[in-house]
Parts: sequence; C-alpha cells; structure tokens
Amino acid sequence: MTEDREPVGYHKKQEKRKAREQRRARLLQGMLCLCMVVVCVGTAVLAVDALSDRKGNKKAGDGMRRSRAVTVGALLEEDIRQTAEVKRPYVEVPEMGALFGIHVQGKGWSNYFADNAYGMAPAGGYITAVRATLHNQPQGMTGTIEYQVNLSGSGWLDWQTDAGEAGNSLGEMPLEAVSMRLTGELAQYYDVIYSVLQNGQWTDWMRNGEEAGKAGVGLRVDGIRVSVARKQEDGTSFAGEIDPSKPMVALTYDDGPSKNSTPRILDTLKANGGRATFFMVGNRAEKNGAVIRQMVEQGCEVANHTYDHTLMTKVDPAELERQLMMTNQVVSNAGGVTPVLMRPCGGATNDAGMGVAGAISMPAILWSIDTLDWKTRDVQATISAVLDHVQDGDIILMHDLYETAADASDVIIPELTARGYQLVTVSELSSYRGGMIPGKSYYKFRP
Repeated sequence: MTEDREPVGYHKKQEKRKAREQRRARLLQGMLCLCMVVVCVGTAVLAVDALSDRKGNKKAGDGMRRSRAVTVGALLEEDIRQTAEVKRPYVEVPEMGALFGIHVQGKGWSNYFADNAYGMAPAGGYITAVRATLHNQPQGMTGTIEYQVNLSGSGWLDWQTDAGEAGNSLGEMPLEAVSMRLTGELAQYYDVIYSVLQNGQWTDWMRNGEEAGKAGVGLRVDGIRVSVARKQEDGTSFAGEIDPSKPMVALTYDDGPSKNSTPRILDTLKANGGRATFFMVGNRAEKNGAVIRQMVEQGCEVANHTYDHTLMTKVDPAELERQLMMTNQVVSNAGGVTPVLMRPCGGATNDAGMGVAGAISMPAILWSIDTLDWKTRDVQATISAVLDHVQDGDIILMHDLYETAADASDVIIPELTARGYQLVTVSELSSYRGGMIPGKSYYKFRP
C-alpha cells in the first residue's frame, strides 16, 4: 500500500491563498467600516441641520448643499465636502420714500416732490440739476441715497448725496441721463427706482445704478420721477410698491381739506392700505396744515384746485397762475412737498389756461367717474355711482368737503379693496400707464 503524498509546493500555495483571503477580508472589512463612517457623518449632518431648522436657525438662501461625495476606488479615498451658499434672510422693514427736487433752466429750484411723484420742467423747459434725499429712513439702518448725472458737454459728474446738487444750477447745459443707488444696509432691503422724461416720453423704470436716459445723442432730460421701494421676499420691487399686473383706480377728492370729513377718509384709507389724491383749495389748505401733513405721511397725493376755487375760463392767465402758485406754496409749507397736478375747477378748460398749467409744469387731471356727490349729498347714490361702474384705470371724483363723502368712502374703499383694486394716487396710476406731461389733460389711465 502506497502512501498518498501531496504535490510538491502544495503547502506554499495554500499559505499564499490564505494570505490573499486574509488581505481581501481585511480590505472588505475596511471598506465596510469606511462606509459606516460616511453614513454616520451624513446622518449627523442631516440631524444637526434638522435640529437647526426646528430651532429657527436655518441659514437662508439656496441652503446647505450636502456633498457628495464618497468615492471608493483603488485607494478608497474619501472626499466629503459641504458647500454653504448664504443669502440674507427676508426681513420686514418699514416703508421709506424719496424726496427730490429739480433745477429748471431759467426758473430755479423747485420745492421737493414726494416719492413716485413727477418733477417736470415747464413745457419747453429742461432740467440742469437734481437733488434728492430720503423720507422716513429707519432709525439705526446705515446708508443713504447717492445719485449722479450726465451733464451735456461735461459727461458723468461725481456722485452726490443727501440733497447735494448734481448738475450745474448756475449753467445753461441740460442733463442727459441720471443714475441713482442706495448704500449701506439700505441697499440690502430697498431698491431705488427712477425714470426720466426725454424726447416727449418717459423711459422705462431703471434701478440701483442703471442709467435712465440716453447720453451723448443730443437729448435732454425734461422730467424725473423717483421712488424707494421695499424688496419683497422674492426679490422683486415696484415703484410706489404698486403691482402693475393688478387692477388699480385713483380716488380723488376736491374742494377740501375739511377738518372733519377729510381725516375720516384718511383713516379709512389707512385701515385698508389705500391712497388717494386730494385736490385742495388754497384758502382751506391754509387752515388745515395738520390734515395735509397726515396726507403726506400716509403717502396720499397733495394736489392743486386753485386758491379761491377759481374757474380757469373766468380769469385771465396771470390770475390763474397766481392762484396755482399760491396754493402750491401753501401746501408745500404745510406738508413739505409741492403739488405736481392741478384740477380745473368745474372741469372747465381753455387754451390759455392750459398754457399756464404747462408753464408751471402741471398736467390737468379730470375724471372718468363723476359721483355728483356735491349735488345729491346722497350716500347710497355716491356708492352706486362708483361700485356699479368702476373699471381698471378709472379716476373717480368725490368731494371731501361733505360728511356724506366720508360716509360713502367708508363703504367704497373697503369694497374696492375686496374686489382686488389697488387704491393709488393719480401720479402712481399714470406712472404705469404711459405717464403725463405738463399742459395736457387726462381723464383715465386704462391698461
């Protein structure tokens, strides 16, 4: 009987095989351990992030992007990366506005215009300098408004700020373009939006350092409008904080202000987030400065209805100009901003009178809905005149001299708001519907 013998080198082969298996086992074990580590790290990151969310400490922006990245290759390299893109969280801030003035060649400096109002040279005139500042800047928030102009023959001048002169009020050369911006913390929460009147048309809205107007092509700036608006949560903003995609109407009130009904109307507007335009008689405005200041603080528009409620067609042009200029000054003294619109008493106009309006930079505003509240003194008739006929772009005429107008407004204002109308000033309405120029009449601003 022969003894079975193992092949030569058998033991060496077995030992090598066992060594390979042991190395493979250790390698697999290492891979499993590494994967477990990666899973644990990833789980911990997600848990910390979720806990931060619950505690309200989540970073805003595109958020925390978790990366990726575990690649197991020949060398089992670990590449775990996290990239954080941080965007400042949305913060609700108070309303703020611009105040601005213009220097007109041959006329001098204007009084200040309200946010989103019109600063226009007289028909045939042009602007040689501008100045601007801010109204109701939040306390403790850094920054200001800066602005520069392109002056014909000189090019772009240095940036100015805080009501400093940009341009040349002592010279004859017109502005050709304007640029504006906010600085500091203001720039994080607000946009400055502006447009200029050039070659008979208003330019598109520009913002935050963009150039409004065409420089170097022989065109001058004849008007400017400026608005400071809060940035919404999605980053958008609109001049006057008005959404141009939504319907809007302009409520207007004549013959006031009244110490009783006008404050009531203002309170109703404030409660419903609306604004209106008040065409005031100068001799009544002199007695109601506190009411005018309330209008301005609420963002309503102060406007001109002559000093003595004088019909354009019944006085010579010099007297009409005196009446309009006196009223502008009275209102400016009381509220700090000057009217830019006039309403012809009784709606009566003639060429001479419209020439006067144009010469003092004012468009004439009529109406598309006349409530006849001055005649009927009937609350329900006034309500029906508005609610039964109102359309997007209407200018609605009422008179705040009467308590019945305030009674009707208590119903009209919330109902228009409930129907989805934005209650805006005439200047605001026009700013999204083609704009206005001095010496022209306007009845409505349809989309």
